[in-house]
Amino acid sequence: MNQRYALFFDIDGTLVSFKTHEIPASTILALTQAKANGHRVYIATGRPPIIITNLGAIEHLIDGYITTNGALCFVGDTMVCRQPIPKQDVLTCVEDSKQKGYSVIIVGQRDVAVLDPTGDVNRIFRQMLAVKNLDKASPLETVLEQDILQLTPFFPADYEPELMARLPQCISGRWHPEFTDITANGADKGKGILAIARHEGFNPSQTIAFGDGGNDTSMILQAGIGVAMGNAIDELKQQADYVTTSVDDNGILNALRHFGII
Repeated sequence: MNQRYALFFDIDGTLVSFKTHEIPASTILALTQAKANGHRVYIATGRPPIIITNLGAIEHLIDGYITTNGALCFVGDTMVCRQPIPKQDVLTCVEDSKQKGYSVIIVGQRDVAVLDPTGDVNRIFRQMLAVKNLDKASPLETVLEQDILQLTPFFPADYEPELMARLPQCISGRWHPEFTDITANGADKGKGILAIARHEGFNPSQTIAFGDGGNDTSMILQAGIGVAMGNAIDELKQQADYVTTSVDDNGILNALRHFGII
C-alpha cells in the first residue's frame, strides 16, 4: 500500500486487554511494523493523561493523543485542542452526585478529584480496569478551581437521560454499563480526529479508527475507515466499516493486515 494512514486507537478493550490489562504481543508487533511502513499512530481515549499508564510498550511509537474523549488533544508538548465543560454544568453534576449518593470522577486541566461514596470507582477502575494513579487525586475544591474537561459519574444507563437533560451544554459517551463519560458539546473522539488532522496536515479520509465502546462511535463514523473490535458492543459493530477479531485474538494485527497497512 502506497498511501500512508493516520491510525487512531482507543485504549481499553482495543489496545489493552480487559483480561490481562496489557497490550497483546501481536498488537505491539503490528504497530511497530505500521510505523516502520510510514504510518502514524495516535491514541484516542476517554482516559485523562494522568491515568494513561498502560502504554509503556508502545509509547515510543505514539505520534499524538486524543484524551478525555476529545476534550484535550495534544502532539508532544503542543496542545491541539482543549474544550472545558461550562462550570454551571459541572456544579450541577457534582451536586446531583452528592444528593443521589453516586460516585463521580472530576477531571480538571491538571488534576483529578474522586468522590467515591459507593466504592464503585475503587471496584471498577482500580480492581476491574487496573487503573493506576487515582491515589494521586486532589481535593474537589482544588480541581473545581481549574477548567473541567470531563465528568465520569457512576450510574446505570436508565438514569442518564434524566441527568443529561439538566446539562444542556454537555454530551455523554458511555463505554461501560456502570458509568459514562460526560464532556462539553463538541468534544468527542471524532472531532479530536479532525483537530489532529488539521494540526498534522493530513486529510481525515486518510485515517483509520479502532474502537470497542459507545464513546468510540464518533471516531468510527468520522474516520476514513472505522474498525470495530470483535469484542465491541453490537451498536458499534453496526456502524463500522469492518469488524476485526477481539483484542485477545490478534484483532489489531488482523485488521492492519486486512487493509494492507502491514
